[in-house]
Amino acid sequence: MGHHDEQATTRTGGTAVSDLLDRPEEPGTPESPAQAERTVRHAVFDSPVGELTAVGTADGLRALYFDAHRRRPTGETFGERDDDAFEEVRVQVGEYFAGTRRDFDLDLAPVGDGFQKKVWALLAQIPYGETRSYGDLALALGDRNLARAVGAANGQNPLSIVVPCHRVVGADGSLTGYAGGLERKRFLLALEESDETRASRLF
Repeated sequence: MGHHDEQATTRTGGTAVSDLLDRPEEPGTPESPAQAERTVRHAVFDSPVGELTAVGTADGLRALYFDAHRRRPTGETFGERDDDAFEEVRVQVGEYFAGTRRDFDLDLAPVGDGFQKKVWALLAQIPYGETRSYGDLALALGDRNLARAVGAANGQNPLSIVVPCHRVVGADGSLTGYAGGLERKRFLLALEESDETRASRLF
């Protein structure tokens, strides 16, 4: 692996996440279950937060699920298991947990509606080590009243860790919910915490 620029943009199919996910749905998408089933495959690998399941197609990574992921689809939708697949996902996630990667550079292909993709695009823009509230994201979309809808879309983010929904907190800084459970959310935020922030909490 070469040197990774910490400011590199997480990418989807060669396009910045914010560009791709903000596009309106194209005619004929999302694809039918029959179309998707022909190409979907998955791999399972270990991490410091338990087993992770990567699901995707030739277009890119569709999902990264925890083993006890809330609202996790049934395994029948994951396609054939191939633990030799998604090697780059495995490598980059490993680098993230080792503290040597702050941004992901992967082809992503999450399936969602237009609003969900707008929210996921905003999640991808939250810098490593920082947090945003649901209200902040709603304001970024132009309407603070969208905070509840933003929360729902955040909860449906299928790309755990890679699209960092763990960086979204309540208006008062509380952790609120997380599809992988609050202990995992707390772990991920602590992993990303700067030495300065960590030191400030000790004194």
